[in-house]
Amino acid sequence: MTEPLDVLAVMAHPDDAELLCGGALAASADRGERVGILSLTDGGKGTHGSAVERAGEAERAAEVLGVCVRASAGLPDAALLHTPEHRRVVIEQIRALRPPVVVTHWTSGRHPDHRITAELVTDACFLAGLRRYPADGEPYRPFKVVYATAFREDADPPTFVIDVTAQMERKLAAIAAYGTQFAGKSGMGEVFPGGDRPMLEQVRAACARWGSLVRVPYGEPFRTRETILQDSLGSLRVSTF
Repeated sequence: MTEPLDVLAVMAHPDDAELLCGGALAASADRGERVGILSLTDGGKGTHGSAVERAGEAERAAEVLGVCVRASAGLPDAALLHTPEHRRVVIEQIRALRPPVVVTHWTSGRHPDHRITAELVTDACFLAGLRRYPADGEPYRPFKVVYATAFREDADPPTFVIDVTAQMERKLAAIAAYGTQFAGKSGMGEVFPGGDRPMLEQVRAACARWGSLVRVPYGEPFRTRETILQDSLGSLRVSTF
């Protein structure tokens, strides 16, 4: 059995995790946590780059971030469905990797695969813990599902922001590893172009905005369905003034 992960990002396409939560994944790896990225599809139906090219880019990006598991579930790109068949695939991956924390897309998105992935992952995390659910692997239910809300204008305010200042350059390098997707671009997917500013500058500017919310240079935003528990009033962080 594979050694369990501490954090698993489950995203629709090979470059989604790097864009949405690459800094936070690198920060977890830097803390000694075992981090994995699971792409549900190979991204082969995208306008740029073949499935083989994108797989190679994903491996290079994983090395930059310090990810110890980089995998693809093999589901069809641009055709993800919230069906028992697709849920079973995700459940088996969760049971195999056994992460207490799972990160996925926000619940709405420009690409239908992103919206479906959020639903699939949320339901699969629950169903994976049912002993009689017909899927391979021992029952296992993650403790927390977290939604990455970067670049989403329609998302609620973040529940929390991860300081990625120390990891910002690695996040950008991991994104740059996807040359077929981002080289020479000023915007891509849900990173909308701001004039002629290069793609990586767009990402840096967005992370600077989220960082400013928690008084650090760079951050990445996340949301949970649950209210987050704070240990005490005396340990509250982020100054009011």
